Amino acid sequence: MEEAMKDSIIGALENVIDPELGIDIVNLGLVYNVDLDDEGLCTVEMTLTSMGCPMGPQIIDQVKTALAELPEIKETEVNIVWNPPWGKDKMSRYAKIALGVS
Repeated sequence: MEEAMKDSIIGALENVIDPELGIDIVNLGLVYNVDLDDEGLCTVEMTLTSMGCPMGPQIIDQVKTALAELPEIKETEVNIVWNPPWGKDKMSRYAKIALGVS
């Protein structure tokens, strides 16, 4: 996948806001990997802030909706993984400042 396409996918995912924290999933460090195959299948490997996150289904729907805006993407598959576990260290500087985390 071209770097420009990866940037477009990441840019679209920055529009997906975690409803509990009010920060996008990219800056929260929840997105681990994205890939787009030749048939237009985009695979997003991501995690949630906790295993019991009640917003998981809503966030997955938002990911699919955001990526559907890109004409190159025909279908999106979201794989939720728990390894490596998410932690505050995965957040961007912006997210840490916004949430008051040091």
